[in-house]
Amino acid sequence: MITLFSYPGLYGLEDNNPYGLKIYAFLKLCRLPFDHRHTIDVQSAPRGQLPYVVDGELAIGDSDAIIAYLKRRYELTMDSGLSPQQRAQDLLIRRTLDDLYWVMSYSRWRDDRYWPAFRKALLDTHPDVSPEQLEAARQYNFQRYHYQGIGRYAPDDVYARGVADLEVIADLLGDKDFVFGPNPGSVDAGLYGFLANIYFYAIDTPLKQCLSSRRNLVRHCNALRAELA
Repeated sequence: MITLFSYPGLYGLEDNNPYGLKIYAFLKLCRLPFDHRHTIDVQSAPRGQLPYVVDGELAIGDSDAIIAYLKRRYELTMDSGLSPQQRAQDLLIRRTLDDLYWVMSYSRWRDDRYWPAFRKALLDTHPDVSPEQLEAARQYNFQRYHYQGIGRYAPDDVYARGVADLEVIADLLGDKDFVFGPNPGSVDAGLYGFLANIYFYAIDTPLKQCLSSRRNLVRHCNALRAELA
């Protein structure tokens, strides 16, 4: 049995981290049975990061590495029909989402306008999490943002970067149901991990304002969620 270890959920989502939700969505789309365990402990995680999966004696971290492993191990054909050009586009979208991650994280932990609502949601939803733990996590994230670089930007410049990422993805998606046609692929699981973690949050950041204004992104988010039911 595959076991997925990922962060706790929030706002009705199964994981409040886009990469964990990505793997959750991928496993559900592939109809692979799995056990989902929520944690904030990264001590046992490969690379010291969540999410990760344990399959038998193997522990695999990093969302892209997890998907690559599952495709090989279980002979999954979800993406087998992609052309070389589509595979290149898949990679570019995933790298764009990696950039968007930092803006999303900044909006929750760093921006004083949105931090109180995010903090309250975490404390209300997860009474086992203490205010001291959240403050320690916030200070840790401040350091990450500084060394990654996003923490050195003015807030408007941070959000301009994230909005540009969302607008490019919206333009690439166009009027299609999913990125490469009528059926979802692994890139759609990854996209859902991010879009859902913006759209379903009751926090009106510039990212949510942008996403909500692009009907095709909202449609994709809702359509993928329906696929997971």
